[in-house]
Amino acid sequence: MMDSVKGRLPLLAMLTLAWRNLWRNYRRTLIMLAAITVGVWAMIFMTALMRGMVDDMLLNGIRNLPGEVQIHNPLYRDDPSINNSIAAPDETLLKALQIPQVKAWSQRVRVPAVISSERDSRGITLLGVNPVGEAKISFDRDSLVEGRFLKDPQDTGIVIGAKLAARLETRLGKRVVVMSQDPENNIADRGFRVVGIYKAKLASMEEIYVYAGLETVQKLLKLGQRVSEIAITGEDYRNVQSWYPKIKRAAGETLETVPWYKADTYLSSMMNMMDGFVLVWVVVIFLALSFGLVNTLVMAVYERIREIGLMQALGMRPGMILYQILLESFLLLFIGLMLGNVFAVGSIIPFQDGIDISAVSQGMEMMGTSSVLYPALKLNDMLLANVVVITLGLLTSLLPAWQAASYDPIEALAKD
Repeated sequence: MMDSVKGRLPLLAMLTLAWRNLWRNYRRTLIMLAAITVGVWAMIFMTALMRGMVDDMLLNGIRNLPGEVQIHNPLYRDDPSINNSIAAPDETLLKALQIPQVKAWSQRVRVPAVISSERDSRGITLLGVNPVGEAKISFDRDSLVEGRFLKDPQDTGIVIGAKLAARLETRLGKRVVVMSQDPENNIADRGFRVVGIYKAKLASMEEIYVYAGLETVQKLLKLGQRVSEIAITGEDYRNVQSWYPKIKRAAGETLETVPWYKADTYLSSMMNMMDGFVLVWVVVIFLALSFGLVNTLVMAVYERIREIGLMQALGMRPGMILYQILLESFLLLFIGLMLGNVFAVGSIIPFQDGIDISAVSQGMEMMGTSSVLYPALKLNDMLLANVVVITLGLLTSLLPAWQAASYDPIEALAKD
């Protein structure tokens, strides 16, 4: 009793009062709850869609580089010619490539070339690869629509894209000629039989990349054991910085070791832009909700002016009244958040297998994404949405709470 006189109430009593006050006008509370729920659902669901699209763009870009970390001659990125090759990995580098963070690595010869069939010729990028390592880094065996992938580095067959096959008017089993330059700038050419045709997520890749056995290409170009680059991938493209320096030290200063975000600054900018977009999107949505929240609390305070005056007359301090109004706001926000999170997760789970957007696939391809969109529900994005809603919601509620706490008890009791 003495605590009440001094203006203090137990937390449980304050929560009980706040809960009862919320449901005095249950229609208004339900409308506000619905608005917060829909807003939180929209924040999380749309963020998951955008995050999925950007992740797909980044992963496709990294697979096209390919690899999360690349090792090559310092001049290779500016001039990807056969002369800017590097030696095969030494013992120090091989040991570094065995660290747990490295999921897979592969060395390859990657040079400009020309491929010719009986009908046409096209400029391409010839990739001499180790099939086992390449399948773990960039080539998806499920993308093969005809034939097979390369068996080993000595394979004398060639794997081309479906779009390139159509341009060359060739097919599985037919022979094509690939021409490039050796280190002496002499023309090096060889006939290959088409053993596989693949269909990439991005159709533009099908006209560019042609796969052949690593040792076969090395013999064709008289490279010995030298390669153009070493590509490395880990478990998470966002976590490259934790292991990339170890690879760089092992490779030495004579080689250039670059992570994907330095090799392709466009992709890095896309990731940073997406992180910023999530925050802006959440804040904008909540600003729209805040007007309804303020209106709800202001009306609740206005209807209880005499009651607030009576509580002050009985000894409740203004700080406790402010605290009670904020508790009402917190309960409203908390319930809306929980419902919004549940609905968001429930609406994303059915789309885990992807959303077919092939109707706009050409436009999506220009952006570097595939025709199937996979929503990416990130825990950090959900936490960000929840923290922003609670923080801004309580800040928004300070105005009506301060107004309630500042009433003069005599004037409040005189209100009709």
